Amino acid sequence: MKGPFIFTAVFSISLLVFLMNTSANWLEAQPTPPDQKFAVVDNYKGCEVVQYSPTNAARYYYFLHCEK
Repeated sequence: MKGPFIFTAVFSISLLVFLMNTSANWLEAQPTPPDQKFAVVDNYKGCEVVQYSPTNAARYYYFLHCEK
């Protein structure tokens, strides 16, 4: 009587592990969005204040972008 119960339990756990592994692999395979190095953070006298953050840097740089 314990045989079918043990088989069902082992099968259920195996299926759960398989589904979790498949889900994790699918999530890792999704493309990541590109890094946004430039962002408009404010306006100053009709110009955009742009924040630039280079890759692997602990700094931000700001500059004005004015349309002519």
